[in-house]
Amino acid sequence: MAKKQQKKKNTKPGFGKYLKWFWALFFTGVFAVFLIFLLAAWGVFGEMPTFERLENPQTNLATEILSSDGETLGKFYLDDNRTPVDYKDLPENLINALVATEDARYYEHSGIDARGTLRAVVFLGQRGGASTISQQLARQLFVGIRSRNKLQAITQKIKEWVIATRLERNYTKEEIIAMYMNIYDFNYNADGIRSAAKIYFGKEPKDLKIEESAVLVGMLKNSSLYNPLRRADLVLNRRNTVLSQMAKYEYITEAEKDSLQALEMDINFNPESHREGLATYFRMYLQRFLNKWVKENPKPFSEDGSDTWNIYLDGLKVYTTIDSRMQTNAEAAVADHMKRLQAEFFHQNTPQRNPTTPFMDLDSEEINLIMERAMKNSERWRKMKAQGRKEKEIRESFTQKTEMTVFDWNAETKEKDTVMTPLDSIRYYKTFLRASMMSMEPQTGHVKAWVGGIDYKHFQYDNVIQGARQAGSTFKPFVYAAAIDQLRYSPCDELPDNQYCIEANKHGNPEPWCPKNSNGKYSGEMYSLKRALANSVNTVTAQLIDRVGPKPVVSIVRNLGLTREILEVPSIALGTPDFNVYEMVGAYGTFANQGVYVKPVMVTRIEDKNGTVLYEYTPETKDVLSKEVAYTMIKLMEGVTEGGSGTRLRHTSQAEETVYKEIITGYPYEFQNPIAGKTGTTQNQSDGWFMGMVPNLVTGVWVGGEDRSTHFKSIVYGQGASMALPIWALYMKQNYANEELGISQEEFEAPEEMTIITDCAKVRDSIIQINNLEDDLDDLGF
Repeated sequence: MAKKQQKKKNTKPGFGKYLKWFWALFFTGVFAVFLIFLLAAWGVFGEMPTFERLENPQTNLATEILSSDGETLGKFYLDDNRTPVDYKDLPENLINALVATEDARYYEHSGIDARGTLRAVVFLGQRGGASTISQQLARQLFVGIRSRNKLQAITQKIKEWVIATRLERNYTKEEIIAMYMNIYDFNYNADGIRSAAKIYFGKEPKDLKIEESAVLVGMLKNSSLYNPLRRADLVLNRRNTVLSQMAKYEYITEAEKDSLQALEMDINFNPESHREGLATYFRMYLQRFLNKWVKENPKPFSEDGSDTWNIYLDGLKVYTTIDSRMQTNAEAAVADHMKRLQAEFFHQNTPQRNPTTPFMDLDSEEINLIMERAMKNSERWRKMKAQGRKEKEIRESFTQKTEMTVFDWNAETKEKDTVMTPLDSIRYYKTFLRASMMSMEPQTGHVKAWVGGIDYKHFQYDNVIQGARQAGSTFKPFVYAAAIDQLRYSPCDELPDNQYCIEANKHGNPEPWCPKNSNGKYSGEMYSLKRALANSVNTVTAQLIDRVGPKPVVSIVRNLGLTREILEVPSIALGTPDFNVYEMVGAYGTFANQGVYVKPVMVTRIEDKNGTVLYEYTPETKDVLSKEVAYTMIKLMEGVTEGGSGTRLRHTSQAEETVYKEIITGYPYEFQNPIAGKTGTTQNQSDGWFMGMVPNLVTGVWVGGEDRSTHFKSIVYGQGASMALPIWALYMKQNYANEELGISQEEFEAPEEMTIITDCAKVRDSIIQINNLEDDLDDLGF
């Protein structure tokens, strides 16, 4: 008995000793963890984010350009092509895939997964890591790439723990998921889930399918390693792993998992860059617009100490008037016609047919001057000059053959690799005809489509607004408008088609001016103004400007937004002044808008990243013509498409149809609705124009060479009706095919009161009736 008591006494102290050690180690561990967290919070292991930075983490946000129909046209960014999305815009399948793969107990912990951490320590990470979504966000926002130095890596991990718990206190679980998906870099300028969804699958995040979400979640492990373009098999396996995790945690069934894993990985790669995509020329115009706007509109307050908005970093939203559907139609119309027109130009300008190709009617000295100017204006010359290279060295570089990628209409990507000298490449690019078009709603001034050239990557000059070319016969309606406004002429009034001269010293003309018709002939017939404009009879236009005078014409032109310097001389009647497509569309919009000029509008609103409105446009309008005069001009220009140079928009004879199909892209068009328009062709066929109007859409098209000496030899191909009109027709056919666009096919609205006679058929009938009555009276002896 004594021995048992002794034994009992001996065991109690030993157990108590272990118990004390256990509690000592436990509290020491707790204290150590507390101390580590405290030291980390104090910044012992490196700088920690302040409360303010946690509340407002700084991320670079791209400026987003939005179309009037809600599509993203493009973005402005430097390194980060990031446009954030709200949690509500993330699909459920993406969130489920993320949680199942990256943090299965995400909704149970407060930033640190104790079970996962213990497992990672015990098994040394062999059975999975322990980084929660909150920790991964902390690393992305504040810690950075994991160091290869073990000690530094441990301190980084501690910082992640601390920041993760702080993030959990400041944000909801949903906000953390949204922040994480918005911050991650998926490569190829796919910064954040929205850019990734657009670039890899061509859609918004909310439209992602389960298997597509699984691909993107799989990339979160390492987007450089799991690159779907370079390592498709590896990414496919990773996607299937994500799908398995979703099945494991019952987000999808086993049957769904098996069927989804059997699908091929369908990547629809859509790279986003400033030189590619939709509305590239317009976006570059917009960049200039915004750079000017930020200089004139400083920030009212600043988070980063800067008083100037940064269009590449501040996440602005720019709402534009461009309609993405109409823009797509416009770009397709330009590409379809210009590819075919260029093929004919090449055919007519082979070295055998034109030894000075692409130039016409120039001697070698004149060609050398053009090439010299182009060489000195080139990017190569500018860069080498900036590097301090001597002129001799720069010139020699232009004659040395080098590998380069050049534009080619026939290549699938519109590019081909070749070897040529830089000087030869300049001449090669000069062989390509250029084109531009702009489409505007005349009642509001909203620009719906803007195509500045045939390919922005290779031809960066924007012919919509940067350049100006002779207007040709598209200027004539301004002369007619002045005559109708000032002299109350009617479309039915007639003038003779005879050679007409304005004597010297009249209207500021130093010498006699005797314009010829385009065919060099004079019919001697009497032409109504409607018929004369429809057939672009120069002699009639000359008589009109003589009677009304150049000064009223210039006055009207300036009120129509054409503010360039214009000489008040008679020769302007035939379109000698230079204008660009932007100006011409704005001016013609006045005719369709009952005489009221509305300045073209491209941007309606600018917001900051929080939705605060920073800019809202105010329409700029001016009453220029009466409703009656404007409507009369519309009826005049309807004649162009009913029986003049624009008739091919409607119909023609069988014989003409055979010829036109060889020349005109997409012919026949067979439009039946009212269309007012005017073709324009300048001297030597250097420029081809077409201005086309329906009641709620005005569109201008220009086609020509970079140099005026680059042009077709004959007017068959070189006239505006062949070069420019087909683009308008192709564009409008596609617009009418989409009824949602609401493009009018109705008659133009007539004023309630009209004193000017516009129906010449009725006038002719009345004259015939009067003549018949006079004959009857004569027969009766009166």
